[in-house]
Amino acid sequence: MCGIIGYCGPRPAAALLAEGLKRLEHKGYDSAGLATADGGTLTVVKRKGKIAGLLEILPPDLGGSYGIAHTRWATHGEVSDINAHPHVNCAGDIAVVHNGIIENFTALKEKLQSEGHVFRSETDTEVIPHLISSFYEGDLEGAVKKTLPLLTGTYGLVCVHAREPDRLVGARNGSPMLLGVGDDEMFIASDLTAIVTHTKQVVYLEDGEVVVATPRGYHTTDMRNRVVDKKVEFVGWELEAIEKEGFSHFMEKEIFEQPQSILRAMQGRIDHENSTARLGGLNMTNRELLDVERVKIIAAGTSYHAGLLASYLMEMVARVPCSAELASELRYRNPIVERDALYFAVSQSGETVDTLYAMRELQRKGARVLGICNAVGSTIPRESDGGVYIHSGPEIAIASTKAFTSQMTVFYLFTLLVARMRNMSIEGGKEFIENLGRLPDLVQTVFGQKEHIRRLAKKYCRYKDFLFLGRGLNYPVALEGALKLKEVSYVHAEGYSAAELKHGPIALINDETPCVFLVPDDALRGKVVSNMKEVKARSGRVIAVCVEGDQEVMDVADDVIPIPKVGELMYPFMMVVPLQLFAYHTALELGRDVDQPRNLTKSVTVE
Repeated sequence: MCGIIGYCGPRPAAALLAEGLKRLEHKGYDSAGLATADGGTLTVVKRKGKIAGLLEILPPDLGGSYGIAHTRWATHGEVSDINAHPHVNCAGDIAVVHNGIIENFTALKEKLQSEGHVFRSETDTEVIPHLISSFYEGDLEGAVKKTLPLLTGTYGLVCVHAREPDRLVGARNGSPMLLGVGDDEMFIASDLTAIVTHTKQVVYLEDGEVVVATPRGYHTTDMRNRVVDKKVEFVGWELEAIEKEGFSHFMEKEIFEQPQSILRAMQGRIDHENSTARLGGLNMTNRELLDVERVKIIAAGTSYHAGLLASYLMEMVARVPCSAELASELRYRNPIVERDALYFAVSQSGETVDTLYAMRELQRKGARVLGICNAVGSTIPRESDGGVYIHSGPEIAIASTKAFTSQMTVFYLFTLLVARMRNMSIEGGKEFIENLGRLPDLVQTVFGQKEHIRRLAKKYCRYKDFLFLGRGLNYPVALEGALKLKEVSYVHAEGYSAAELKHGPIALINDETPCVFLVPDDALRGKVVSNMKEVKARSGRVIAVCVEGDQEVMDVADDVIPIPKVGELMYPFMMVVPLQLFAYHTALELGRDVDQPRNLTKSVTVE
């Protein structure tokens, strides 16, 4: 849950590492630091706070042709200068940056201290450079390989030695790492965004692999010293994808990119002739799909909400039993794998540790697990039995927006595919595709409400508690709306099924707890309107997202956000965008750091 970049080559390392850190700040922003080596001397500079603070104290003449850098999301030890990475050994000639958690660090630390090693920080990471130094005999790679078997837990790490110029040694176990291949220069990083401006040729490390990089090349081995041949892959991202391009924040940009990201998730995947979907990445024949008797979805956070929505959709449209579960809970309850079940692991980053470990547990029990991910080359797509990329493009803001609607789009396509094999007619498939195809333009129209939503955010930002309420397909959207408000504005919010209002939450209703109701024009509309009236009868405040021109809703609600009328199944797309904008503008009104909200990180890679 941090960001790493290492560099070796002809360019000044410090400036390049600092640039990479700025692109990694969405991975961790409690503290940052870097280490460069020049003339046999290792220089370490690190500072509590955001990367801008580190850049202020970097010596302008900091030399070095190789080095490592890190931006931290704290797990062990408070946020402080001394706990920031890189960490060094007693002699100060070995530096390490590390993502993950070393679970047995206490025992290792006590043993090292008994041998005379002096520790400076409270982190688990600091045991690594001390261990490496205890094994070092002029060969950094060999010392690292003797150290790694002693570490229990997860790691993605890179280390350097002052007396081994232009050499980076990296390793991975449960935390993403990749190698960037340039012209007479090499990079090791935890995320593509750190290096994509310099090279688009990458090598993805697998668990248990160690890479040694110099400007002249690299080699990869496993823990038994066997050479591992790695494939160099090409990344198609452009620089503009990780820039704000005139928007004030990445979150704003990514909200407004949704018409395009939804379209990308659909492109090339619709068979108009047969009114069905094409999802070749599933690696399943029609016969195998027909044999599926139930679908189970594992995910966390926003991806879980997309999966929950998909579970409703699959049962409504394809008539296949479907459920969504929190990956963190499934892994530890010894799940029962059913022979006729198909599993999906959903993760924007493809590195979410809870989802990845749950997927591996299911696979160990014989399950077929497919991935739905955004980050190309990430671990879940590589280890799954097939799947679908959502093609949202890089998502930099911590709070996920466009990935949510793209995940929804892929699940809608999968539902169409399965439904057409079972109970949906070709005419029904054609109508479904037409409604789906109109979504990009219809979502675009919702942005016309931006100023209205901004005014509502200004009006309601003083309130400390919110309830978000929806029914059916829009219940998971209510959960997502509440999550977005919590994430970026730090305002307490809870999502509920509107039907559950009378089963407890109604006790919270007063004029200081606004209720955001999702009121599509569907079969449950009348029941949701009745719930609104119950809130108003208790002096509650109501904000309604409803179909434009719905006079009954407008007569009840204090404020409304109108959306276009669409097919009944498509309302979740139209409902979630106003909630994203409301969270964004509320956060701005409260002076929050929208792209980097406190305590959060983009990829949750530790338990």
